[in-house]
Formats: sequence, C-alpha cells, structure tokens
Amino acid sequence: MAANTALEVFGITLVGATPENGKKLLLTVALVALVLLFSAFVRRLLARSPGEQLGSGKVRFWLRQAVGLVAGAVLVLGIVSIWFDDPARLTTGLGLVTAGMAFALQRVITAVAGYFVILRGKTFNVGDRIVMGGVRGDVIALSFMQTKILEMGQPPPVNSAEPAMWVHSRQFTGRIVTVSNDKIFDEPIYNYTYHFPYVWEEIRLPVSYRDDRAAAETILLEPAQHHAVQQQDIEQHHLAQLERRYGIHIGDVAPKVYWRLTDNWLELAVRFLSPDHGTREIKDAMSREILSRLDAVGIGIASATYEITGLPALTVEQKGVSA
Repeated sequence: MAANTALEVFGITLVGATPENGKKLLLTVALVALVLLFSAFVRRLLARSPGEQLGSGKVRFWLRQAVGLVAGAVLVLGIVSIWFDDPARLTTGLGLVTAGMAFALQRVITAVAGYFVILRGKTFNVGDRIVMGGVRGDVIALSFMQTKILEMGQPPPVNSAEPAMWVHSRQFTGRIVTVSNDKIFDEPIYNYTYHFPYVWEEIRLPVSYRDDRAAAETILLEPAQHHAVQQQDIEQHHLAQLERRYGIHIGDVAPKVYWRLTDNWLELAVRFLSPDHGTREIKDAMSREILSRLDAVGIGIASATYEITGLPALTVEQKGVSA
C-alpha cells in the first residue's frame, strides 16, 4: 500500500484509514497514556506527602488543580500538533470541532467556563462554606465541570426551603452533593467564609411587658459576651483584607441587645458574632445559660394568650323521653 493511499478491505475503501493517520493515532494514544500516567504519579506523590511539607489542605488542593490544568493543556497542544500539522487543515478542523461542540455540548462548555470563572473570580475555595444550586455545605472538591459539597442542614428560618432536610441546623447531614459549575451563571453563590470567616447571629427572646426588662436584657447580653466572638478574638488580617478589597469597615463587634415592640410582648434580640463553624454549639451553650438565669429571677418566656371576657347566654331544653 502506498504512503498516502487509503486502506481497502474486500474492495471497500476505508475513508481516512491511511498509514499517516495510523501513525497519528498511535502517537495520540501514546501521548494520552503518558500524560495520564504522569498526572496519576504526581497526584499520588501529593497524596503521600506529609502535611507539614505541603502546608494546609488548600495548598494540596490547588497543587492537584495545577497538575490537572497542565495535563489538560499538554493534551490539547499535543493532539493539535499531531493531527493538524497543516495550517489550512487546522483552521478547517477547528471550525468543525467548534461548531459541533457549541451545538452538542452547551452545558458541558458552560460548566467548564464556570470552573475558570470560579478560579479567576475567586468565588469560593476548597473548605469554604457556601450555598450553590440550593445546596448548603462545605466545598470538598472542585473539578472542571462539577463541585462537590458536603451537605449541611438548614437553619430554622429556612427550614421550609427545598430540598427538605431532617437536620434543622448548620450541621452535616452526611450526604455529598455534586453541583454543576454552570450554576454560577444562573444563581447567586453565597459564601460564608471567604475573606471573613465569621457570621452574625441572633437569639430572640419574647418577654412580657410586666417583667423586669432591664434584667432580661442583662441575662441575654452576658452569655453572648462570654460565648460569642469578641473584638480581640478576630484576626486583624481578616479585617484589613475586607477594608482593602471592598472598603468595608466592620467596626465594633461587641454583642448588643435590640428591643422591638409587638402587640403581645417585648421582643429582645441579642446580636453577636460567631465563627463560620461551630455556631450551633455556641447558641446551645447560650440558650442553656439564658434559661437558667431566667428561672433564677422568675422571668418567663412570653407566648400568645387569649382572654375570654364574656359568653353569650345559653338555653338548655330537656325533652321527656317516652317509655
């Protein structure tokens, strides 16, 4: 068979089956195998390396991401160089491939684009606590097309949100949820931890107007001062980063009690700062201490009541029953 003649089987010419294309196919298979083996070898080295050599888990994660990006770039450049050595053929081939991919792989292309937007825009990082695609939890993995989230329960104000949860607080449910990266183009991404790993929390207490309101405020404020994050507990580089990047000045983070008048009771709300992880433990400790102090001074928790001021007159008739 000549150098550029097509292969024939039983008199049938196989389109594209030439010795040249056969060599390119073998080179492509060899290139893919070498790149995959090298990538797997480097990832295994990273997995076996002691933690103190690589630093935090985020460093290890981004090293794996860099290995994946380099491997992908080498594969793309290598395959293009093997198959499209002629510039005219390269232009035609790229046009056909681009048109086909744009039509058949719209969601996949969008997901890959979302991956680079996440990296470039620093939307979130591995270990961040986010809400993405309706899923709340911690990011445990990020690939070209998908983000894996270790799901957590929902706080009380959003218990009715979908999907339904059996854990009614920000604690892990045990499920790992995979979300497509294209969600960043359709929905807002809520990040609890990026740049400032703290969140504001509140505990509300309804108190009767007849009770000692000043004592109730003190009972709410002191446990918050004991358990919540205080000004001296915040790392200064977090505050400096917020001010430098976004011009946000946090100011005083000391707990404070706010009053709100209602038709039935006085609502006291203590606002305090909490770390992004461990909020439920802090609120649990505060709630136990608050209830104990309320019982000690005889202040109850107000609730809606109804007072009956009058009843209409009732007439009762008894009719005889014949035997």
